[in-house]
Amino acid sequence: MNIVLDILLLLVTIIYSYLESLVKFFLPRRRKSVAGEIVLITGAGHGIGRLTAYEFAKRKSRLVLWDINKHGVEETATECQKLGATVHAFVVDCSSREEIYSSVNQIKKEVGDVTIVVNNAGAIYPADLLSTKDEEITKTFEVNILGHFWIIKALLPSMIKRNYGHIVTVASVCGHGVIPYLIPYCSSKFAAVGFHRALTAELETLGKTGIKTSCLCPVFVDTGFTKNPSTRLWPVLETDEVARSLIDGILTNKKMIFVPSYIGISLILEKFLPERALAALSRIQNIQFEAVVGHKTRMK
Repeated sequence: MNIVLDILLLLVTIIYSYLESLVKFFLPRRRKSVAGEIVLITGAGHGIGRLTAYEFAKRKSRLVLWDINKHGVEETATECQKLGATVHAFVVDCSSREEIYSSVNQIKKEVGDVTIVVNNAGAIYPADLLSTKDEEITKTFEVNILGHFWIIKALLPSMIKRNYGHIVTVASVCGHGVIPYLIPYCSSKFAAVGFHRALTAELETLGKTGIKTSCLCPVFVDTGFTKNPSTRLWPVLETDEVARSLIDGILTNKKMIFVPSYIGISLILEKFLPERALAALSRIQNIQFEAVVGHKTRMK
C-alpha cells in the first residue's frame, strides 16, 4: 500500500514540477545580490574566468582571483579594481593540492570565508589518445576535476556551518557528449558534471539547501586554448557571451547552465536516437579544430 501512495505522490510531484517550470518560463526570474560577497574565481587570468571576474566586479563583490599565470591574474585584478571592486590576486596552480590548501588558509586569514566559488581553471590537450602524453592526461584530471575536490573540501565547512554559499562548476557540453581527439578532456568534464550532480544531491540530503550549486556547460568557446574551432550546427562562442550567461545563471540559482540554452534540449533528444543516427548527426555537425594526430598537428 505504501508503494502505491509513493507512486501517486511521485506523479503529483512530476505534474506540479512541470507546471511550475512552465510558469517560471514566462515570468522573469528573481535575481539575488552578490554585493559584498567574497567570490573566489580560479583560472581568472584569461578567458571565461577573467570576464566572469569583471561581471562580479560590476556588482561590487569582493574578489579573490587565482591563476597559474602571474601576469594574467594581475591584469584581471587591475581591471576589476577600475570597476570599483576590492581584489586579492594569488598565483595558484590548481593541479597542486598543497597550493590550494595553503592559499585557502591564507584567504581565510586575510580576506574571510569565501561565499561563492567559481571552479573555472581548466586544461585541454587536443590530440588522439596515443599522441597524448601521460603527463598531459594527468594534468587534465588534476586541474579539471581533482582540483574541484580539494577546493570544495577546503571551502565547504564554513558554508555548511552557515548553510550559505554558492558552488559553481565550469564544465562543458563535452561533459554530456563526446568529441574525438579530446578523450581526457571529455572524460574529465563528464567527471565534473557528475561532481556537480552528486554534490548537489548530498547537500540536499544534508538539509543544506542554503548552499546553491550551478554547472556551466558551453559549447566551443573562443578562448585560444583550442585552435581554429568550427562546427556546422553549434556556434563558436565568445567569452563575454558565456560570462554573461554564467552570471545570469548564478544570480538566478540555475543548476545547469547550457550555452546556448537550446543545447540542453538537443542533448535530451540525442538520448533517444539510435547509434547509426548519432553517427550521421556527428558527420553533419562536422566539428573541427587543430589537434595532434599521429604526432602531427592537423585539422580534425
